[in-house]
Amino acid sequence: MPPRTSLTTRWDMWRYAPVMPLHDGETPVSLGEGLTPMLELPKLAREIGVARLWVKDEGLNPTASFKARGMSAAVTRARGLGVPGLVVPTAGNAGAALTAYGAAAGMPVRVYAPESTPKPILETIRTLGADLQLVAGHIGDAGKAARAFSNESGYFDVSTLREPYRIEGKKTMGLELAEQLGWRLPTHIIYPTGGGTGLIGMWKVFGELRDGGWLPKDVAMPHMVVAQAEGCAPIVRAFAAGQEKATPWENPTTHASGLRVPGPLGDRLILRALRESNGAAHAVSEDAIRAATLRLSRSSGADAAPEGGCALAVAEQLAAAGRIPKSAEVLVFNTGSGASYRF
Repeated sequence: MPPRTSLTTRWDMWRYAPVMPLHDGETPVSLGEGLTPMLELPKLAREIGVARLWVKDEGLNPTASFKARGMSAAVTRARGLGVPGLVVPTAGNAGAALTAYGAAAGMPVRVYAPESTPKPILETIRTLGADLQLVAGHIGDAGKAARAFSNESGYFDVSTLREPYRIEGKKTMGLELAEQLGWRLPTHIIYPTGGGTGLIGMWKVFGELRDGGWLPKDVAMPHMVVAQAEGCAPIVRAFAAGQEKATPWENPTTHASGLRVPGPLGDRLILRALRESNGAAHAVSEDAIRAATLRLSRSSGADAAPEGGCALAVAEQLAAAGRIPKSAEVLVFNTGSGASYRF
């Protein structure tokens, strides 16, 4: 791994190009993703009962979610490899991000999305020019349709964990938070988890940073915490049962569409990260998500999405139960913008 001094002067996630999958002479497909703010919330920290609390606001990325990071990396490599087109199933934000980066790269995109996807996200996908196909059911049903189309057309399937580059883009969240904290890490990271690539990518890069000398060898790794909705909590159930993989959730329901992923493909990697980090997994009710979404927005000024509200609700409940200590320094992720849910 190159030294920390190799960081570029770019003001987007490609600041970290020396540790990204970028071939010599390759220009990233970028819309200015990354370098999102990390807002400290001392009043809310006191109310919850922890030493420090931050929210990392990924809703300020292009197309209003953290998905921009993964798609920037994936589309960059897809263009370099000369694939004829791109296809993805989505709960919403991944489809919007792929459409935007496909447009920037001049590549055709087809998106399969559940009919229940928030309308503003569907309109973004249409506006940016993808071939949008609506599917009855959930993202698993959209995934089956996307894979069938990929097999027929030769379009490359950029589904979660079906190619390696989206995780490489998502790991920049871990790089950023370490740099924003002066090259140290919080004690707890609460991550709203659907497909889980963000959590997997961050846990991967924390080890790379330690082993590559960007962090001290004796750095205390954060406890990784999965936040899910009670109506779709396959990782929480598997973690509680001590299982190595998750059983797909039956009849998934939650208004936080990014969390409505009944069978995450990365379940083994998520569960491994939780156990290696001595972490946790917890699910909260729809009412708790709604209340915490408003609380997060009104405490921070960030336009929180329900996924971010879920993460805050989990932080509140675990702190109240003593499962997060009063000395903790907690980072909550808001993975998208609340504006995507308003129609």
